[in-house]
Amino acid sequence: MKQIIFAVEDDAAIQELYTYSLENDFDCHCFDNGNSFFDALSKGIQDPFIIPDLILLDIMLPGDDGYTILSRLKTNKLTSHIPVIMVSAKGEEISKVKGLNMGADDYLSKPFGILELLARIKANLRKNNKSNRTANENDNIVYKDIVIDFTKHSITANGAQIQTTLKEYNLLCLLCENAGKVQERENIFSEVWKNDYIGETRTLDIHVKELRKKLSEAESKVVIQTIRGVGYMLS
Repeated sequence: MKQIIFAVEDDAAIQELYTYSLENDFDCHCFDNGNSFFDALSKGIQDPFIIPDLILLDIMLPGDDGYTILSRLKTNKLTSHIPVIMVSAKGEEISKVKGLNMGADDYLSKPFGILELLARIKANLRKNNKSNRTANENDNIVYKDIVIDFTKHSITANGAQIQTTLKEYNLLCLLCENAGKVQERENIFSEVWKNDYIGETRTLDIHVKELRKKLSEAESKVVIQTIRGVGYMLS
């Protein structure tokens, strides 16, 4: 399952640009105004599988403008964590400052290139994932019978402690934090291996195989699913 982008934009040409440029990497949904956007978002909150991972938000919109929509997002605890990139033809610094001061995570001025758009989206998704992990460092991650204790750097599955390498530990943390969502191989390497990755993709499969073996030995009910051609997902 691809990461989900919601774009609030009333310009049909920009909507088409979003759809075309993001379709290979993301699942992009475009909305003409705040009303249709919040309708879709409320349905997503009831079904976590369609909550957006990032929002592209134009400033000049019919009805509620981007600032009003941003305020509603950032004052609601159910949506305040979603990164928002403000997008506008306004080039004045005051517009950028206002958006950032209201809680926007980034600002993109029209016209923009596809490569810049993709780079901004991916950078903000990485930043959001890392900040969420840092905020939870003193907490546990619990998924079904798996408990990951950050303070002790330990993992238990079905009540039994399992021994892992550092890469296995970080890999299972990533999968548990995103349980139910497919993690693409490229994203896994970026988050777990970082600069240590030197191009050998087989190493990920080996680590997954070892984790599966250890979870099986602990008789855990958690399954690491292979999504062929895409990556892995915890279920």
